[in-house]
Amino acid sequence: MTRVCFLSRVRPDRLDEYRSRHAAVWPEMLEALRDTGWRDYSLFLAPDGLLVGYLETDDYAAARAAMARTAVNPRWQAEMSEFFVDPGNPDEGFQVLDEVFHLEDQLRAAGLATDPQELHA
Repeated sequence: MTRVCFLSRVRPDRLDEYRSRHAAVWPEMLEALRDTGWRDYSLFLAPDGLLVGYLETDDYAAARAAMARTAVNPRWQAEMSEFFVDPGNPDEGFQVLDEVFHLEDQLRAAGLATDPQELHA
């Protein structure tokens, strides 16, 4: 399993509409994300337009390629492109960040419990 965090930037004058579009994502898009291996996918939006995304997947490159082959993704990206500062398909302009710390991984590596309730069992 791979954890992926990425950055992008939404136009500050479009934040409210961007939020409302993501409050009711098309069911076909939701199914495509699920079916192509995007799990625990979240987007976080700062007041200045900074967009932070997080997802888990078995293979990020394969998940992206599978989404690119869906019928819904080009339509969604075309509609969303107007919200972003950088031109082009939003899903191609993500700045992926390197993960430098994950608590549960380090707890496991140190032979420590990852769940505090395990300490009292």
